[in-house]
Amino acid sequence: MEGKANLEAAIEQLQNVEKQMRLAGDVAGTKKAVTEILQLCFEAKDWKSLNDQIVLLSKKRGQLKQAVTAMVQQAMQYIDETPDLDTRVELIKTLNSVSAGKIYVEIERARLIRKLGKIKEEQGLTAEAADLMQEVAVETFGAMAKTEKIAFILEQVRLCLDRQDYVRAQILSRKISTRVFDADTSKLKKKPKEGDNVVEEAPADIPSLLELKRIYYELMIRYYSHDNDYLEICRCYKAIYEIPSVKENPAQWIPVLRKICWYLVLSPHDPMQSSLLNSTLEDKNLSEIPKFKLLLKQLVTMEVIQWTSLWNEFMDEFESEKNLLGGSLGDKAAEDLRQRIIEHNIIVVSKYYSKITVKRVAELLCLSIQEAEKHLSDMVVSKALVAKIDRPLGIVCFQVAKDSNDILNSWAMNLEKLLDLVEKSCHQIHKETMVHKAALKV
Repeated sequence: MEGKANLEAAIEQLQNVEKQMRLAGDVAGTKKAVTEILQLCFEAKDWKSLNDQIVLLSKKRGQLKQAVTAMVQQAMQYIDETPDLDTRVELIKTLNSVSAGKIYVEIERARLIRKLGKIKEEQGLTAEAADLMQEVAVETFGAMAKTEKIAFILEQVRLCLDRQDYVRAQILSRKISTRVFDADTSKLKKKPKEGDNVVEEAPADIPSLLELKRIYYELMIRYYSHDNDYLEICRCYKAIYEIPSVKENPAQWIPVLRKICWYLVLSPHDPMQSSLLNSTLEDKNLSEIPKFKLLLKQLVTMEVIQWTSLWNEFMDEFESEKNLLGGSLGDKAAEDLRQRIIEHNIIVVSKYYSKITVKRVAELLCLSIQEAEKHLSDMVVSKALVAKIDRPLGIVCFQVAKDSNDILNSWAMNLEKLLDLVEKSCHQIHKETMVHKAALKV
C-alpha cells in the first residue's frame, strides 16, 4: 500500500511538471515527463496504472504530437515484458485506441495490430486475426519502410488464404507490384531532401526483399492451386527458381525445376505455355534431371504420345512429388495430365491430316469413338483447334474454311507469281538467243 501511495505521489508530481511543459510548448520537456510517468508505472509493475496513464495523458488538452508518439513508442517496449497474455492484450488494445486516427503514430498502430493479430491466430481465431489486419491500409503509409509494407500485406494475404477467403486474398495481393522484387537494392540510398518524408528503418524481424519475394510467390502458388491454374503456378515457381539463393543451391533448385516441368506439362496448350516450355528446355540445369528433359522434349516433338507407356515411365516420379517442396501436384493432376496428352495428340493429328475418319482418330488416341469426339469438341469450343466433324460420314476436317476475299487474294498472288515466272523465262530465252547469235558471228 505504501509503495502504491509513493507511486501515485510521484506520478502526480510528474503530471504537474508535464502540464507546465505542455502549456509552455516545451516539446523535449513534455516528452521527458510523459516517458518518466510510464517508466515509473512499469518499474512498479502496475499495469493497470500504466494503461490508465496512457489514456489520460493522450487526452490532455493541447497534448503535443511528439509527446504522444514518444509515449506510444515507450509503451510498445513494455509489451514483451508483460507477465501474462491478458495483460499483454490489454496493453496492446489501450495503445491501439490511443493511436487510432492519429496519422503521426500510424506505423506504430500497424505494428500493434500485427502483434494482436498474431496473438489471435495463436488462440485459433484466424477469422478475427484476418479482420483485424484488414483494418490497416499500409500501402498509404509514406514513412514506413518498403520491406515492412510488403511483409504486412503478405501477412494479410496469408490470413485470408488460411480462412479460405480467396477473393480478398487476390485483391490484397494486387497491392504488391512484382517489379518491386526486381529493384536493385545494392544502389546507394539518396539522402532525403528538406520537406521529404523520412522513411523509417524496418524492424530487425522483417525479412529481406528476396526472402519476401519467395514468401509472395509461395502464397500465390497457394492461391492459384485453389483454381488449378497450372500455368500461373508454373510462372510462380519460375520466379522462385530465379532467386539467386535458390539457383546457387542444387538441393533447392532441383525440386523447384521438377515442379516447373510438371506444371508446364499440366498447363493447357497456348502461346505463353509454349514459350515457357521452350525457354525451360534451353536451361542447362535441366540436364541434371534427364527424365524431365525427356518429358518436355516429347511435348515439343510433333509425334503422338502413348499415354500408358508415358504414365508407366513417370508414375513413380509423379507420386514422389508429395514428399518434395510444394507437396503434391493437386487432386486432379493425374486426370489433367492424361487430358493434356490427349490434347497434344489431337494437335499432332491436325498438323499431319487435313481430313481423317473419327475411327482412325480414336485409334491414334487409344480412346473410344465417343471419347475422341468429346475431346475434339472441347478443343474446338476452347478455340485451341479449328475442326469440323461430319457425323454421318464419320470424317473430321481440320481445314479452315476460307473467306471469299482470301480465296480471291490467293488467286491474285498466284497469278502474280505466274507472270513473274513467265517474265523471267522470256528474259532467259532472250539472253540465250543473244549469246547464240554472238557466237555465230564469230
